[in-house]
Amino acid sequence: MKKLSARRRHPLAALVVLLLALACTGGLYTAFAPADEAQAGTTAQSLAIDEGKKLYAVGCASCHGTGGQGTTDGPSLVGVGAAAVDFQVGTGRMPAQQPGAQIPKKKVIYSQAEIDQLAAFVASLGAGPTVPTEAQYSPEGADIAKGGELFRTNCAQCHNFTGKGGALTNGKYAPTLEDVDPKHLYEAMQTGPQNMPSFPDTTLTEKNKQDIIAYLHAVNSNDSESPGGLELGGLGPVSEGLFGWIFGLGGLIAVAVWVAARTAKAKKS
Repeated sequence: MKKLSARRRHPLAALVVLLLALACTGGLYTAFAPADEAQAGTTAQSLAIDEGKKLYAVGCASCHGTGGQGTTDGPSLVGVGAAAVDFQVGTGRMPAQQPGAQIPKKKVIYSQAEIDQLAAFVASLGAGPTVPTEAQYSPEGADIAKGGELFRTNCAQCHNFTGKGGALTNGKYAPTLEDVDPKHLYEAMQTGPQNMPSFPDTTLTEKNKQDIIAYLHAVNSNDSESPGGLELGGLGPVSEGLFGWIFGLGGLIAVAVWVAARTAKAKKS
């Protein structure tokens, strides 16, 4: 009887065995699953780069070179990053119809999946700014007043204080920012397309960029309100001054002529 009692298992032994089994299973998953996931991610990235290389050879290599090294017709793409590709191709500026002082925005000819593949290939040529996440460029919870201050300090000289755009030198211009996708606004600040300077996080932080995007959404989108009445296109003192000269001064001249005519009639009578 004593031997049977000695061989009897402790009531918690089964629970201990179960916990050990679960731990071993978790350990095996930790050891093998991440490796499988990483391999799958690497394979998907490689496929995206391969497909992007094919698209690049057809639509981009003639100007930027087969290896992205650049030519006399297009700059080098080594180190511009995925964000630059997503902006330029995602706004239709690239592929360009023809060379010129300014490449205008036009209809997008690639799907977003193809743009992602092109971006993956160009990013493989050299490290550069990555495509931002929605959390980075979403204007939700941003400081609109701070964004306005930053925009007037860094951007209004070219884009007008409400983002209506403006003329530059030698046929160049700052495009209107009306209803531009927030992601593309963020990417433009990151990469500095064409005549625009770049504003990396060391110059404008991620929060600063969000604030600017929120300001532009407030003053230059379909949701913008103008409680002050006629805004004259939001073009600032040029249009307002012209309005003042034509209608204001013209009205004063009309009144002066009317007064003179009335005075002459009064003297005759």
